[in-house]
Amino acid sequence: MACTRVRITPLLALSFSAVLLLTATGCGGESATSSSSSDADAAGKGTGPVVVATTSWEGAFAKAAGAEDVTVIVPESVQHAPDYDPKPSDLAAVADADFVLYAPFEPYAEKFKEAAGGDAELVEVNLDNDADKAKAEVTRLGKMFGTEDTAAGWITSFDTEYGKLQKDLKSAWPDGKAPTVVAQVFSAWSAKLAGAEVVGTYGPEAVTAEQLSDLSKEKPQLVLDNVHMTTGTVLPDSGARQVGIVNYPDKGMDLLTVYKNAATTLQEAMNAS
Repeated sequence: MACTRVRITPLLALSFSAVLLLTATGCGGESATSSSSSDADAAGKGTGPVVVATTSWEGAFAKAAGAEDVTVIVPESVQHAPDYDPKPSDLAAVADADFVLYAPFEPYAEKFKEAAGGDAELVEVNLDNDADKAKAEVTRLGKMFGTEDTAAGWITSFDTEYGKLQKDLKSAWPDGKAPTVVAQVFSAWSAKLAGAEVVGTYGPEAVTAEQLSDLSKEKPQLVLDNVHMTTGTVLPDSGARQVGIVNYPDKGMDLLTVYKNAATTLQEAMNAS
């Protein structure tokens, strides 16, 4: 995913100790750390690792792996998370973290690395909703957190639910045949979920005129777009139905809902074909 480097403003260039001092004295508003700590105390948390995740996507992987005390930095309302500019209070949230989860394509990752110092373990997460890759990442994080049993239990539940979703989607295939699709590269996992035949991919860069011509010649039934990076209608004159696929979980950080929501969207699109 192409991202631009975020310039560090003078305010964000404050030393981490200064940021903590400002947060502790109440300057600059309530910090993510203080809010998370009070919520965790109210919920009786604190028995497992303290995790700070840059987005709900990393947070959902952490929860699936067994972490209970998870703080997310980027607000859910930010459609394209890499565009977010962290505040000093966001950086201060890593002070009490055991693990800080981030993705390499996020331009603010370096800021969190600097803020974490030597106390928190920095973990680069492979954000891919491909079923096999997602399970592998949950397993890896479970071992890291010391919550292997919880992670294994989640994977068992995931396999059961994923199988049901695949069965339901297969029953919705138009005329009983696997649909042909063109998929944005970060939405290809949903084609696998649907058992669709991928006849072309595009992105993350904008579609060129040549690509547009080549993809249209494949006569796909569906275009699986990435709502977080959408540039509008991809194949406007092809007759293909465009479907918006959501990669990020909501604030509940339930990774499985991403697959359920995608299945519902895909089933509706195939029924309408």
